[in-house]
Amino acid sequence: MPRLTKIYTRKGDDGSTALGSGRRVDKDDLQVEAYGTVDELGAAIGVARAAGLDEAVDATLQRIQSELLNLGGLLSMLDREAAEPGAHGLVEERHVKALEQDCDRFNADLGPLREFVLPAGTPGAAMLHLARTVARRAERRIVALSREQAVPAACLKYVNRLSDLLFILARYENHAGGEGDVLWNRDV
Repeated sequence: MPRLTKIYTRKGDDGSTALGSGRRVDKDDLQVEAYGTVDELGAAIGVARAAGLDEAVDATLQRIQSELLNLGGLLSMLDREAAEPGAHGLVEERHVKALEQDCDRFNADLGPLREFVLPAGTPGAAMLHLARTVARRAERRIVALSREQAVPAACLKYVNRLSDLLFILARYENHAGGEGDVLWNRDV
């Protein structure tokens, strides 16, 4: 487990950073963009959790924040993973399956969608919608990275499924808060 005794090192003052493998790259490298956006996603989820979400939603998101740290760690160590395939199981198919089970569980009491939903409603729901859009951006960054180097398939599946879950959780929060879905008005 890493221990940080000093937060600043001055090593990144030149616009570079170290990957998990130790290799230095520019801070706008695709690999850094990918794990940096995953980090942003974890923070967006933290903001949503601070809004006071349903207890079951909050517990699920706390687990997911830890999984996102694992995902970011895996993305930062792709060089090491290429040298030692399977060296770490930070994000695996079982994590994707858990998200699918979460989707099914939270979606069970929600009515079918017949219209597009606006990212609105309760504060928690709106924040979950924002986190969903960050998840979609993280997915785009990981796809871009996968064009340049091998990315485990579970990483893309995980973020794709997570964005689905965040959409469902936003609907769930609105439902639990008595708001219901805020629907698109195509006739504006």
